[in-house]
Amino acid sequence: MGGELEDIRRRIEELRKEIEKHDYMYYVLDAPVITDARYDRLMQELLQLEQENPALVTPDSPTQRVGGKPREGFITVKHITPLLSLGNAFGAADLMDFDNRVKTALRGESYSYVVELKIDGLAVALTYQHGVFARGATRGDGENGEDITANLKTIRSIPLRLRTPVEILEVRGEVYMPKESFLKLNSRREERGEPTFANPRNAAAGSLRQLNPGVTAGRNLNIFVYGVGALHIPGQKPPDTHHEALELLKDLGFRVNPHYLVCRDIEEVISYCAIWRDKKSELPYSIDGMVIKVNSLAQQNFLGATMKSPRWAIAYKYPPEQAETTVKDIMVSVGRTGVITPTAILEPVFIAGSTVSKATLHNEDMIREKDVRIGDRVIIHKAGDVIPEVVEVLKNKRNGSEMPFAMPSACPACGAEVVRQSGEAAHRCTGAACPARLLEGMIHFASRGAMDIAGLGPAVITQLVNAGLVRDVSDIYKINAEQLKQLERFADKSADNLVNAIEASKSNPLHRLIYALGIRHVGERAARILAEHYSNIYELMDAKFEELINIPEIGSKIAESLVNFMHEEQNRRLIERLAQSGVNVVAEKKESTDQSDFSGKTVVLTGTLSSLNRDEAKEIIESRGGKVASSVSKKTDYVIVGENPGSKYDKAVKLGVNIIGEQEFLELARK
Repeated sequence: MGGELEDIRRRIEELRKEIEKHDYMYYVLDAPVITDARYDRLMQELLQLEQENPALVTPDSPTQRVGGKPREGFITVKHITPLLSLGNAFGAADLMDFDNRVKTALRGESYSYVVELKIDGLAVALTYQHGVFARGATRGDGENGEDITANLKTIRSIPLRLRTPVEILEVRGEVYMPKESFLKLNSRREERGEPTFANPRNAAAGSLRQLNPGVTAGRNLNIFVYGVGALHIPGQKPPDTHHEALELLKDLGFRVNPHYLVCRDIEEVISYCAIWRDKKSELPYSIDGMVIKVNSLAQQNFLGATMKSPRWAIAYKYPPEQAETTVKDIMVSVGRTGVITPTAILEPVFIAGSTVSKATLHNEDMIREKDVRIGDRVIIHKAGDVIPEVVEVLKNKRNGSEMPFAMPSACPACGAEVVRQSGEAAHRCTGAACPARLLEGMIHFASRGAMDIAGLGPAVITQLVNAGLVRDVSDIYKINAEQLKQLERFADKSADNLVNAIEASKSNPLHRLIYALGIRHVGERAARILAEHYSNIYELMDAKFEELINIPEIGSKIAESLVNFMHEEQNRRLIERLAQSGVNVVAEKKESTDQSDFSGKTVVLTGTLSSLNRDEAKEIIESRGGKVASSVSKKTDYVIVGENPGSKYDKAVKLGVNIIGEQEFLELARK
């Protein structure tokens, strides 16, 4: 057995080293040498070996990058050396003044500068002990920052283990969000009616300060490392210059921005700053200036620092690029989730490297706040060199012909009522059959928590929509096997399987249909509660707001959204078509749960159950009057434990919560 374990340990180490190599090639050098499929197979093998041998999991394993449990809050940690902010220069004269101060302090010594791009992101400090990533923190007040190690581990260009051993190393870097990722993130948030980020810097900062590392992992952050705070490599002389330090960081496996330049004097510095002022819009990330540093580390040490900033470095800030143009019209578009977004149609104008003819206005509140009207002369800029945005309305240039804008009362795509719920900025189409919402609505309808139609995933739904076979979710129940066989990748068996899965979904309990309709704020729990209070879908369709808010756990947001949805004639007709197709619209007759061991109890699940999945276990508990919670507290009644339980098990032991295994759970469920 010992020999077998040693073989597994050796294979795990081989996989880690190979994955680390490919992470470095892909995320640092941008030069991948294997396919994504091959990389995924390596990672999957490592995950499986570590799951089967949890004692062999180490903090620097590539599997520890993504996810992790949400944290209750960030703790404050002290930097090894202060992480100071920089003083600012806003023109050539300011740079000359900085150079004169350096020249005076160095008293005739020769010196040079290193000029780097000033990445528009969030400054962080990364600490390595014995070559392993130990801690990452925000700048904070310069002396102390917030520990965001778990979130930083999700950034794949940050090495978890250095290519060369070091005893202690603290490096400084700038975490940023690429322009393309920023646009996609804002687009998703706008679709959901959530506030958008003003620029990539705010997006990066907001992503790094998520208490759930899983959210950070999905934000596609990256980093450039730009300096050394503390360093000790046994038997190796430390670098003498900042330029050498950057080269050392590259050798250790860090991602260093390639566009730095050693300049002999301030005239070369000013010239290089001017070059990037004109080229910055070509970069795939945002910069807001350049950073100028004295190259010699000994001279840096001699020059020292004030309480706030070093005397040997300065940030040259580029002025915001703006342009004047005319708002020719304000148009609205309907997103996949029904959000109505207004956009200013502009007289085309060149700014920050491209011609701009549109600018997002986000929502009605922003239009009112800035008082944007059709025909206005406005000042625009690109937020973070990315998003065209109206900065200011030139009201002194109005001539009286300008027209105020009002959000439409009916959806431009389907004619359904447009509503704005209390407490929200977004206007939304209420039509469940709206063609602009078709794809998203169908994917949700068929998903596991909803109608759970096996085989009807996003790719197949897209095929059905493109083939014209479905125009709303009720059309799913008209599809036959012969139609499916005409589509690409559909054989006889797969077509029959999908038709059978669609047929089986008709007998789902009512709460699944309620959730599947995609009513805003009505999640799985709310759908189940509603199905318990109404004997069929028709009673729910006619429910009044005052009636709904008296149901426990149904608040005013859910009630308002439900009433708006059921008020729309388009949605009522859709429900009727579903009923005519044979979809169950009647609630199950509930047996009394008074004698159930789970009635009124709060239950937490942890680990993997062998006989059923998490959703099935949750449904058993809730159908017997229990409530499933995501975390353990003193109010928890049961913790059900499967294989490889996590920290919830440890907390349950600590709090003395009743812990039961899978077999005992199933026995209680049968009572």
